[in-house]
Amino acid sequence: MPQRLPPHTMREAPDPVSPRRHVGRHRARFGSTYTSSARASGAVGALPAGASSAESSGKRNLAVATLVGGGMAGVALLPLLLFRPAFLAIIALAVAVATWELVRALEHSGAHPPLAPLLVGGVGTVPLVWWTGGQALMIGWVVTIIAVMLWRLPEGPIGYARDVASATLTASYVPFLAGFMVLLLAPADGAVRVLALIGATVASDIGGYLVGSKIGRHRMCPSISPGKSWEGAAGSLAASGLVGLAVLVLALGGLWWQGVIFGVVVAAAATVGDLTESLIKRDVGVKDMGSLLPGHGGVMDRCDSFLVAAPVAYLLLTWFVPVI
Repeated sequence: MPQRLPPHTMREAPDPVSPRRHVGRHRARFGSTYTSSARASGAVGALPAGASSAESSGKRNLAVATLVGGGMAGVALLPLLLFRPAFLAIIALAVAVATWELVRALEHSGAHPPLAPLLVGGVGTVPLVWWTGGQALMIGWVVTIIAVMLWRLPEGPIGYARDVASATLTASYVPFLAGFMVLLLAPADGAVRVLALIGATVASDIGGYLVGSKIGRHRMCPSISPGKSWEGAAGSLAASGLVGLAVLVLALGGLWWQGVIFGVVVAAAATVGDLTESLIKRDVGVKDMGSLLPGHGGVMDRCDSFLVAAPVAYLLLTWFVPVI
């Protein structure tokens, strides 16, 4: 479940007359509290007083995060290298958990995206794309949105637009973008293509953290993610560019400049993905999307960079090293 902010931002008891109208009033009050707290702290977009998070302090529990990260790497890489359909199952599981986490987080803002059609449509899209290709990705997305609209009809008009809009965001953000990783995986050399995405994205994260923690002085987006610096961004681009160069030249037969471009652009996309999730968390008022992964937060907190980087990686690899 998403981790909530301190008690002074928690909801009041539900209104027995109109729960949905109460949610709207709560949303307005929460926004006011959040803004006033930020002003009181002297930083735009700061977390309310008393909140403690890796994002606000720029620090991590490195021992726990490293241990969990290593475990996740092993769980992901072994199926990827040994039996690609098993990795497909991991993608489907990640889509299911990340969708659940995002829906629960959005509920803190007063929205109620229908979970059942999102789970069925999102998870079902994964094997559909694997078996039939890119057109299935759009078909799965459209069918999911239509199912959401129909599922929500019996609850009446109050909040209908808000609920469907938040469900559309969820379907677009998680299963649709994750579908591009399935497209990367599908060809005979799909394991290497996915490794290129994972390697460049992880290198971006590590390079940004190492450089930013040592020499980071100029904040990139203090109102969104105070821990990010322009120096760290440079470290992300450099590290990811090196990994992209190595993978494309040595494993995919690409040119050196293609590898550098691939790594740099994927790093930029991964950063956008991280910042986008940070914006959503600040908007709805949660610290993390979940707590399944100690030291990392939820599955969505680990997938945010990959989700935005996946379509970028797919497009670049299709251009640089097309499947024969």
